[in-house]
Amino acid sequence: MVVTSCQDSHTFTLIGTNVVYVGAGDLHTLDFGDKAVSTPFASGQAGTSTFLCPHSIKVYPSRVMQKASVTNSPWIYTGVVVIIFVFSLFVFCFHDWQMRRRQNRAVSRADRSDAIVKNLFPDTVRDKLFGRSQESKKGDGRNESEASPGASSKYSLVSQEPTYVAIAELFPEATVMFANIAGFTAWSSLREPAQVFMLLESIFQSFDEAAQKLKIFKVETVGDCYLAVCGVPQYNKDHAIIMARFARACQHRSQQVFHSLGNTLGPDTVELGMRFGVHSGPVTAGVLRGDRARFQLFGDTVNTASRIESAGEINQIHISEQTASLLRFAGKFSWIRLREDRVEAKGKEFLETFWLKTKSCSYAPPETALSSTRNEEDHLSIENTARSIRSTPSTVSTDYISMEMGSRLRDKSTQRLVDWNCELLQQFLRQVVARRHAVGTRRTSAATLDLMAKKAGNESNAVHQVADIITMPNFDERAFRLSNEPLELEPVVVEQLRNFVDVVCSMYHDNPFHNFEHASHVAMSVTKLLSRIVAPTFSGANIRNSTILGIISSDGSVIGSDELEATQGQDRSKPDHARTANTQQLFQDQAQLHDHTYGITSDPLTQFAVVLSALVHDVDHRGVPNFLLVKENEALASVYHNKSVAEQNSIDLAWNTLLAPEFDALRACIYSDLSELRRFRQTLVNSVIATDIFDKDLSTARKARWIKAFHTLRSDGSQTNEEKQEKLSDEDPSRERNRKATIVIEHLIQASDVAHTMQHWHVYQKWNAKLFEEMYNAFLLGRSDQDPSLNWYNGEIGFFDNYIIPLAKNLKDCGVFGVSSDEYLNYALQNRREWELKGRELVSSLVDRCANNR
Repeated sequence: MVVTSCQDSHTFTLIGTNVVYVGAGDLHTLDFGDKAVSTPFASGQAGTSTFLCPHSIKVYPSRVMQKASVTNSPWIYTGVVVIIFVFSLFVFCFHDWQMRRRQNRAVSRADRSDAIVKNLFPDTVRDKLFGRSQESKKGDGRNESEASPGASSKYSLVSQEPTYVAIAELFPEATVMFANIAGFTAWSSLREPAQVFMLLESIFQSFDEAAQKLKIFKVETVGDCYLAVCGVPQYNKDHAIIMARFARACQHRSQQVFHSLGNTLGPDTVELGMRFGVHSGPVTAGVLRGDRARFQLFGDTVNTASRIESAGEINQIHISEQTASLLRFAGKFSWIRLREDRVEAKGKEFLETFWLKTKSCSYAPPETALSSTRNEEDHLSIENTARSIRSTPSTVSTDYISMEMGSRLRDKSTQRLVDWNCELLQQFLRQVVARRHAVGTRRTSAATLDLMAKKAGNESNAVHQVADIITMPNFDERAFRLSNEPLELEPVVVEQLRNFVDVVCSMYHDNPFHNFEHASHVAMSVTKLLSRIVAPTFSGANIRNSTILGIISSDGSVIGSDELEATQGQDRSKPDHARTANTQQLFQDQAQLHDHTYGITSDPLTQFAVVLSALVHDVDHRGVPNFLLVKENEALASVYHNKSVAEQNSIDLAWNTLLAPEFDALRACIYSDLSELRRFRQTLVNSVIATDIFDKDLSTARKARWIKAFHTLRSDGSQTNEEKQEKLSDEDPSRERNRKATIVIEHLIQASDVAHTMQHWHVYQKWNAKLFEEMYNAFLLGRSDQDPSLNWYNGEIGFFDNYIIPLAKNLKDCGVFGVSSDEYLNYALQNRREWELKGRELVSSLVDRCANNR
């Protein structure tokens, strides 16, 4: 804008070098008034003809200039710089996190390695090992040409001196202890590997805790044997006293563990005991290097301690004369007691040994509320109830069952059996409820179910209700997906179940063999075989030899739950379609498992029914076989038409007891509709009747079903294509699967009923002696005309050859029991060989024992 002092102004627009006249006056943009730049342009000159006014130029920015000059580049540049900085910071932090994570992993691995080494070796030995390792690494830096051809060997072939100094030392004063579980071998033959390790870990961990407190060094464990030493590797003048205290602590702790695991691992766990052997003397200790090197003890002291342990008695601490002398020298005269007889040790003369006195074990298992609240009136009530039920045929009314469900005043071992069976049945019932909840089964009214249950028990004898085929439920993917977490039972169901088991226990007679203890042994064997029902390894599955043990475990977990959680909750980095594919593969494998095991793995109700059948299959057994029972009790025999009298009587007594009003909540938990009721009843009947192995008609029918179901199977369980087509053309595949499931269930209960013949030799001896005593007592009382001792030896051999061994082979041919079938067959063959060698002598001893008992 050009401005004159003569009040005249003109506005121009400057665009580059071009000037455009805008107009007269001040026409600049008002927003930029404060940004004007003014400079003189021209001024008037005197003496001229024309007077000129002074001019000045004011320059204002315009909006065009603003648009051309203003830019966002600084913000963009700033943003880019900030982004680069943040990214660099993130990369640095991520790298630092990765380094820290890697370092923590390395430290964790080092800590674990150090912990392992610390457990294997004492601190002094560990330091020597690490020191030698560093030295050997430094020595490896020399030129290979300097080493002789034999230098790679631990000992030089040229020099007479070894290339290293052995880590070994003589400890002149130490005390060694061996501890061994008495009866462990026979006990473990009845259990799953996981249960065996549960016991060993529980015991040995409790020993380790005591060892750490008393500064005892645990050398090693071999099987069920625990070896510890005091005075090695650090000298301790009181090594004998400390080891004596440690042995006492171990004895007390072992009893605690046995009692605490009674309900989990079986009531006979409480009957286990420990033997301890303690000896003092010089010990050579060191590291025998090589693969899996560890700190070991050598010398006569160790061997003598082992001999003293094996010559000891259950729940006694057996100590040598040397250890006793050290205790006496320390003034501990009251701690020891001389053993009356001398011990003959291998490679030694007779040894004079002592017993270490122990305080009476203050531990006692807590009494259950059920057992602690029973009184003498309850005892009389249940006894009268049991008598009334026993003396009445199968048409007994449930009114005979006492309204007061009390238990007999029984010994602790029987009460432990009751508690264990209750816990076992609860585990299966939780799975029944979980599956029903997942499937969404619609309940039938309790009145309708009770009416149909009574009708099933009264319409015909149980032996006529034996079915060739029990219909199993089909595989339900939804049930598998939703039944991973077992539901807890209502308190009323738990209480009624306990009362029911109480009544069942009370209905058993005090027979040597056919008693509640044997029924519990059969239930345990059924559970073991159920846990061994396996499927083949699937190609794309996470399931590896899946077993029902995963379905019914001690914590109530479900088979496949770990795999399902791993598929759904692990590896979230995988895309959704990959996780979905893995899940679908898991469901397909579960369906294949269902088919391979004929549906047994998918139905906890069937499993519950089989275990319950084992528990009740000998209820009210009179201590004689059926052919004698028919002669003794003609009224009972006439009710059952002289067929499977004892078995049908057991079914009816157990069934009528279950239908009592006092067990309404228990029944509603077991079955909720007619389909479940039929399957439960049919499984119970078939299972119990299957234990009658001497009825020719039943045996012939079972053999016919076996031939029809499995005769086309090869030894490896496969079939030819022609055989498969023939099967498919004959009947529906689901019907064929159900037939095989029925056969497997019957063989399972049969094998469990005589499981003692296919278990460890000591277990077989125990139950064989009980059965002989029962039969021999019947002979002495005039109930039997035949002396069983005359044919017992040959009868057992024939029983093995004609029933036990073929039954074990059938378990193998079923193709679903995995290694258990081989285990049972091997035990059966071993026991037969043992019986053939020792049977005659054992029969004579059994006769003498029965005579002495009278």
